[in-house]
Amino acid sequence: MNFDTRIDRVNTQCAKWDLMEKLYQVSPSEGTAMWVADMDFQPPQQVLDALDAMRQHGVFGYYGDDRNYRHAIADWMYRRHQWDLNPEHIFSTHGLVNAVALCLQAFTKPGDGIILFTPVYHAFAKIINASQRQLVSCELANNNGRYEMDFDAYEAQMTGNEKVMVLCSPHNPGGRVWSVAELEQAAEFAQRHDLLILSDDIHHDLTFGAKYTPMPVAVPEIRDRLVMLTAASKTFNLAAGHCGNVSISNPDLHKTFAATIAANGISVNNFGIEITQAAYTFGDAWLTELLKYLDENRKLFDQAITEIPALSSMELEATYLAWVDFSKTGMSASEYQQRVQKQARIAANHGATFGQGGQNHLRFNFALPRAQLIEALARLKTAFADLQ
Repeated sequence: MNFDTRIDRVNTQCAKWDLMEKLYQVSPSEGTAMWVADMDFQPPQQVLDALDAMRQHGVFGYYGDDRNYRHAIADWMYRRHQWDLNPEHIFSTHGLVNAVALCLQAFTKPGDGIILFTPVYHAFAKIINASQRQLVSCELANNNGRYEMDFDAYEAQMTGNEKVMVLCSPHNPGGRVWSVAELEQAAEFAQRHDLLILSDDIHHDLTFGAKYTPMPVAVPEIRDRLVMLTAASKTFNLAAGHCGNVSISNPDLHKTFAATIAANGISVNNFGIEITQAAYTFGDAWLTELLKYLDENRKLFDQAITEIPALSSMELEATYLAWVDFSKTGMSASEYQQRVQKQARIAANHGATFGQGGQNHLRFNFALPRAQLIEALARLKTAFADLQ
C-alpha cells in the first residue's frame, strides 16, 4: 500500500495520460494529468492476485455464475453502509455510464424529461442528449461554497414531462455527501412529481468525515421508484474492468430492466467480475489507508489554492476531485485555462462541460503520488503569481 510510488502510465493506452496532449496541449513528459477520474495507484494486492490466477489458468471463456460476485457486493454494502441489499436485485452492466443509458432505454421514451442537478458529471448529459431525451437542468445553489438542492426553485421548472431524476450521491464535482434530510427532500420531490430516481453512488466509499447514507437506507419507502447504481471502479481504481451494478427492488421495474438487458445482448465481463469480487472481499484495509492518503492530498491541494488570491476550492466531503472557482480572477475561461495548461502544465477538466453552473471552474483530480501533486501545485502557484 505504497501510494507514493510513481507508476508511468504513458504509452499504455491510458486515456488520462495518453490523450492529455491531444485534448489539453499538455505534454505527458512535462506535465501532470489531473482530469480523468481514475487514480494513479495500483489496486489491492488481492485484485492483482485474482488477475494473475486467471492468467495462470489460461482459459478465458464465457462467465457462467455470478452468485459469489453479487453476494460480495451485498456483503460490502451491508458492512460498510448498513444497506441490506438483496443479491437477487443486482444486475451487472459495462460500467455505470452504460447503466444510465440502459435505464433510459428501459424506463423512458424519446422526448421525456430527465432531471440533472447541475453542475454534475458530464457523461449524464451526453447520454441523455444522445438518447433523444430532454435534459432538464436544475442548478444547484451555491451557499457559501457548498452546493445544496433548492427544491422550491425546481418546482417552477417542472412541466409534467419529467420522468426521471438523476441523483449523483456523493456529488461529482462538488464533493457533497447528501444528508439524510436532503435525501428525504429529494425523495419527496420525486414522489410529488411521479419521478423515477436513478441514484449514481459510484463515489460512495470515498468520504472524508461525512457520513454517506444510501438512498434505500435513508428513505426505505422510496424503494419502489428507485434504481441504485454502484461500482467498485472509483473505490479501488478498477475502471478498465467496465463493471457496474444496477440494483432494483421493485419487481416490475426489475422485470423491465431485465428485458432491456436481454434486448441489448448484455453479458458480464469476466475480468471485471473477478477483480471486483476480490476488491469487495479483501479491500477494507487497503481502503482505510487510501482514504488517509487522499485526505492528506486534499488538504495539500486546498492549502495551495488558498495561497492563490481570487481562487477558491469547494470543501470536499467526498471524492478525489477538487472543484476550483476562477470567477474572481476577472479572467476569461480561455485565459485561466491557458495558464493552467500552458504555464502550470496541468490537464484539468473544464467546468462548462459539467453543465449549468459549471462555468468559471476547473476540476482537478488529486489521486496521485504526493510528490507529483506537490510539483504540480508549485507550477500552478507560479502560473498565477501575478495575482499574489
